[in-house]
Amino acid sequence: MSLAIVALSGGMDSCVTASIARREGHELALLHVCYGQLTEARERLAFEQIADYYGVPPGRRLVVPMQALKLIGGSSLTDPVIPLEKGDLGRSGIPLTYVPFRNAHLLAACVSWAEVIKARRIYIGAVEGDASGYPDCRESFLRAFETAANEGTRPETNIAIHTPLIDKTKAEIVKIGMSIDAPLRLTWSCYCSETLACGLCDSCLLRLRGFEQAGFADPIEYLSGDQG
Repeated sequence: MSLAIVALSGGMDSCVTASIARREGHELALLHVCYGQLTEARERLAFEQIADYYGVPPGRRLVVPMQALKLIGGSSLTDPVIPLEKGDLGRSGIPLTYVPFRNAHLLAACVSWAEVIKARRIYIGAVEGDASGYPDCRESFLRAFETAANEGTRPETNIAIHTPLIDKTKAEIVKIGMSIDAPLRLTWSCYCSETLACGLCDSCLLRLRGFEQAGFADPIEYLSGDQG
């Protein structure tokens, strides 16, 4: 089996992406970043639980501290001066939860690790359409980054960035996850709570809408008992 790096935040999209990579016949190497986000500890727990579920050994788990993103700020997920907005799926424009150029930092770490462990595939659960409007989730950016990665690495590295969910809706992602037994019960999406999901932030609302439209109950608990 070939080795593939999966950028695993611990959220639903990255979990389903890891499941897809496994079903496509790859051994998993899982990379997680801690950048001072509000739910950093809870996301790390989700990462470890998903890695345990797939039997990924410690030597193929990499947790990368990226505290520079918190120091840079500019996001309500990392900067206490910027308030976390109440979720609004009808809001236009780039939300305050956007962490400036985060996926570039994440993918750069993946590419560096790929050179070391000789993995030629990187999977990332970026979603362009039915998502939060982050510019670094666009397919055009990810293809450009793939080109840059191959310009800046050894000729034999030959990195391919896979984005199996890039054009999917949240409902389609839920259906895919359920059909391939992805451990969605272990995932964490909430932007602001580390105990029970708030059910009110953009990420929770996107997730809840996805489960509702897909016709499944969300397996995680929410602060409001009538959610999910």
